[in-house]
Amino acid sequence: MASSNSAAPTSETPARGEASFTSILWEQAPRASEIDGLRQPDSFGDLNLDQLVAAVVAGRETYALKAFFYAPLHQADAVHYRHEVFRDLEKPDVRTSLREFAEAMQSMREQLAQAEKLRNRLQQQAWFLDAAATYCKAISSLADTLGLLELGSRGLRSLRDYLGSYASSEPVTAIATEAAALLKALSEIRYDLQIEGLKVTVSRYEDEPDYGAEIDETFSRFKQGAVRSQLRDLRNYPDMDHVEERILELVARLHPQVFGELTVFCTRRKDYLDETIARFDREIQFYLAYLELVERLRPAGLSFCYPNVSARSKETKVEETFDLALANKLVAEGREVVPNDFYLKGQERVFVVSGPNNGGKTTFARAFGQLHHLAALGVLVPGREAQLYLPDRIFTHFEREENIETLRGKFEDELVRVHAILEQATAESVIVMNESFNSTTLNDALYVGTEVMRRILDLGCLGLYVTFVEEIASLSDAAVSMVSQIVPENPAQRTLKVLRQAADGLAYAWAIADKYGLTYERLLERID
Repeated sequence: MASSNSAAPTSETPARGEASFTSILWEQAPRASEIDGLRQPDSFGDLNLDQLVAAVVAGRETYALKAFFYAPLHQADAVHYRHEVFRDLEKPDVRTSLREFAEAMQSMREQLAQAEKLRNRLQQQAWFLDAAATYCKAISSLADTLGLLELGSRGLRSLRDYLGSYASSEPVTAIATEAAALLKALSEIRYDLQIEGLKVTVSRYEDEPDYGAEIDETFSRFKQGAVRSQLRDLRNYPDMDHVEERILELVARLHPQVFGELTVFCTRRKDYLDETIARFDREIQFYLAYLELVERLRPAGLSFCYPNVSARSKETKVEETFDLALANKLVAEGREVVPNDFYLKGQERVFVVSGPNNGGKTTFARAFGQLHHLAALGVLVPGREAQLYLPDRIFTHFEREENIETLRGKFEDELVRVHAILEQATAESVIVMNESFNSTTLNDALYVGTEVMRRILDLGCLGLYVTFVEEIASLSDAAVSMVSQIVPENPAQRTLKVLRQAADGLAYAWAIADKYGLTYERLLERID
């Protein structure tokens, strides 16, 4: 957790009841250190999930949200817990109240950060006082608002109960009362400044008359036409110069009781920030950030849904899905996103995707992998309808440039990486292989690809295999052939649709022949 978002638990925090709240992301929350210690999964780069997460959390770097995207869930009820919160947040009044709370907490953090930057003790105390008052107001406002809203999620209902007890507890009400009294007392302080050359005298204000109005009236008779204002805006920087600091010290001497109470407040209330509230303030950004991405893409006609998830059934069905990372870029550029459907039923486990180059196979493979990770995060997934399996891990094998540091050729490197995947994968895993073994001959690719596919089928895990070796699709009834499509009247043009059908290679061969001028018609022209 970011340091500005956390605070040590305070003994003033009220005791929690049986239905205590700890996290809006987990019903039984892990330790923050367990999540923050996670590193980016190896599959992220291949699936472009790193780009997607970067787009989601942009502008929210202080919350350190990336770690939440590295922690997939493995139980259906844990996913449903987040779905419930998302559904509540899709209600405008609920989301507005939480956004206002988040903005207030952000202001509080900025005030605390500014206090740490200042060198003058009295200034530090003033900024700390403002932060504490902002915090109390944010807590009270959210507690009141949630009390009036209809909430369906276990998470937000539990938060509402926690806030109801916390906001009305003696420590919190005492902090709010003390902060309000101090702010009022400080705002009522009046003092006189007498400036004679380089000498500045500070004294108590003794109800001296204000001669401003009398001076205006006296000189108004000499006014001729519009008068250009000579007023100038004074700088309003947080830091004070040495003269301002000395004036403040003298004012504090003139009002020792108020400034003494301010010092006592800052000492006694230094740990005012409740650990559970700080955690919620950070975690709710996970939901708000992802919903903002969804809202950017929905106007482009793209569908999102709450998937039906299972940790047991591997039957899969998704309608109108797409590569979310790519869609985020295409929509920003005003370009079209082509959705696809797929399903696995009964004992079917692995898609074998073939077809012409640049036909959308890799994009389809990424969408397949992204879907399973996003479903395991408990977020809305791309698609009009989805039924998905919750894997233990997602493994990917995408083509990479040859790395001279490994002292291995490209084909050997591919074999090493695939072997590592097959050693770690289980029946509960998802494996996505894209254009594997393209660096070798057709016969070798067929032999190795067949052996790898058999190992995947023997595991019984879910998978997707993009290949130019179409024979792999016919190895088992558990393998399902899907083919990227072309425009029938123009085989060189791709539709970016991937359909469930047997591979025949005819369209691909025709397109290649046409590209190199080797079609029957072009050859006849040359002969003639």
